[in-house]
Amino acid sequence: MVRYAGIEGGGTTFVMALGSGPEDLSTPIVFPTEEPERTLERVVEEIRRAGDVDAVGVASFGPVDLRRGSHTHGNILETPKPGWSGTSVVGFVQQAVGLPVGFDTDVNGAALGERRWGAAQGLESFIYLTVGTGVGGGGVNRGQPMHGLNHPEMGHMRIPRHPDDDFPGTCPFHGDCLEGMAAGVAIEARWGRRGEDLGPQTAPAVELEAWYLGTALANLCLSLSPERIILGGGVTKLPHLLDGVRQRFLDSLNGYVTIPEVLDVGSFIVAPALGSRAGVLGALVLAERALHPAP
Repeated sequence: MVRYAGIEGGGTTFVMALGSGPEDLSTPIVFPTEEPERTLERVVEEIRRAGDVDAVGVASFGPVDLRRGSHTHGNILETPKPGWSGTSVVGFVQQAVGLPVGFDTDVNGAALGERRWGAAQGLESFIYLTVGTGVGGGGVNRGQPMHGLNHPEMGHMRIPRHPDDDFPGTCPFHGDCLEGMAAGVAIEARWGRRGEDLGPQTAPAVELEAWYLGTALANLCLSLSPERIILGGGVTKLPHLLDGVRQRFLDSLNGYVTIPEVLDVGSFIVAPALGSRAGVLGALVLAERALHPAP
């Protein structure tokens, strides 16, 4: 049986599992994202320990270079994660283990996992937006991850401010872009505590999160016309956030879109069916594609 190593490389932790799908998946190994060489050496160590592996898939935090023929293909580009800018993820792993390595963003990886086994089965076009330490967006069109000159950067969209919000934002590049206003780092900077510890501040935090995320999803609906939007990440576990996002989404559209599938907002904006496994399962799809590239 073909067996893949799937790695979800996040800004906080790396998650690695072996297998070929949800019914054939080892218990994930989780370890902290430290400095690049130490972290990637741990990845290589686990692949070697696993033994019989046919290909590797890496769904990585970014931004990353996905341009075929680029001299930095497979690298992390300029990133806020200290020490990781310029890291050659694909080169390091491929040189060490000598196996095909599939590579994409963490959100495109999660999107592929959801299309194969989760909330996007049977769809040709959809968006996956994840809201955690940062905000990342990816998607699939005609069954393929969305790539252009490189990959989408949905987390850095510029979103109108909530009328009562004077928070400057936390993005080191843009300040008050979507990530700077709605990511987990922004929640902690704005309220002085992590999302799960907000206590009495939960309701006003959810109101602001719903404003920014619902507005962002309306922009994505209008610009890309997906068949569905999947909203994941740790921040989405805030109580009643998904309901608030759906309502803000409809308010932002303001009746302009009348397609029934969009107006059925409970089915149009959904949580990931694969939960926290979406990224590592998507990495298995990347490994499979590296072993059997499309003609």
